[in-house]
Amino acid sequence: MAHTDGRTTRRVLHREIAGTIGLLTDEHDFQAMRRYRSFTFHDHAAYLRHVEGLLRTRALQGSHTTIALFDPEEYAEFCTRKDLDPDSPSSRTRFTAHLAVTGPTLPYDGRPLADLLPVLVDEAVRQATWEYATTLLARLGPCTSCGEDIGRAAFSRAADLVVRILDTAPPGDRHLVCSVTGPPETLLAALHVTDTGGALELDETEALEFTTVLALGLATKSPGGLVIRTSAPESPDRIYGWRLRAHGLEPLTTGEVFDAYCTDIESGEPIPPEANVDYCEPPDLGEEQPAQGHDH
Repeated sequence: MAHTDGRTTRRVLHREIAGTIGLLTDEHDFQAMRRYRSFTFHDHAAYLRHVEGLLRTRALQGSHTTIALFDPEEYAEFCTRKDLDPDSPSSRTRFTAHLAVTGPTLPYDGRPLADLLPVLVDEAVRQATWEYATTLLARLGPCTSCGEDIGRAAFSRAADLVVRILDTAPPGDRHLVCSVTGPPETLLAALHVTDTGGALELDETEALEFTTVLALGLATKSPGGLVIRTSAPESPDRIYGWRLRAHGLEPLTTGEVFDAYCTDIESGEPIPPEANVDYCEPPDLGEEQPAQGHDH
């Protein structure tokens, strides 16, 4: 089926929108969908232009549209589970409606699609990371010594550590990053906290994801680390952190923090330190360590 103009293309797209549009964000996924005869788009760049035009038109008409990440492999699995013909616009519409409930979505707010796509991909990575970490925690089961659920205990421990880290940080906005190294890859989670003059504001979903990844590192005794950067007006940013240990967190020295931030990850070559940044040791978290001889 050939398209004669943009209006024809948008009519085709309209049939596959149910308040949410499932977006093929990269060329690889776009080419994977071209194996279906009913998917009549031929050029990914042109497809994205038409999608953006449709989003703008719907916004001008007062329609609210959310954008979801359309994954061809997940789509094929969905069709198999639901006994649907994958080579059908109606099946794509059903999958898109499913994404609106289960997958990461973003509301279309008028920003260029080129700006929204990286945010949508980041949301998808965040959700996948959290789901993976949650699954692994649940699989750990009970402690053979005391019978306590290891995953639940680790999550409680991680939540307490996050609270202590935020409470002991100097005034200002906080940006935390936790990394846990393990097969098949390193998991990363970030937490942004805004200081509104004494009260701290954070996204609860982001906090849940961050705490889950930290809990996984603690529970599995995987190599990892946690760093925090605090920013306040008229003062240098402060950066400090800890390495993950089975019992909790072990402070990094000033030199270790400096080396981590002032070394090129790929080449290993030194890079200049940032201006107006203090690399320092972390404050005392004021916590008691678990009893020796028993930890999860």
